[in-house]
Amino acid sequence: MTELTEPENVPAQPAPEWPQTDGQDIPDPQVAQAMHRLTEIPGLAAADHEDLYNRLHDDLLAALNTDPTGADGAHAASAPAGGSA
Repeated sequence: MTELTEPENVPAQPAPEWPQTDGQDIPDPQVAQAMHRLTEIPGLAAADHEDLYNRLHDDLLAALNTDPTGADGAHAASAPAGGSA
């Protein structure tokens, strides 16, 4: 029976260059915290990527829906349905 082996002269696959997301260049702290999740990717099994991306999506959506003025959405709630004032 023939054994399946790797060829002897297979070039090494380069490691992917993961983004550096230390958050220093992101002014919004909620977005910076959410983007920091990306640093977890290299250590995760591919099967766990979907969960991480879902959490990242939810965190970024929450940051997007946060009123940066701290007015608790009072302006958005009083805006007319057509979007014009």
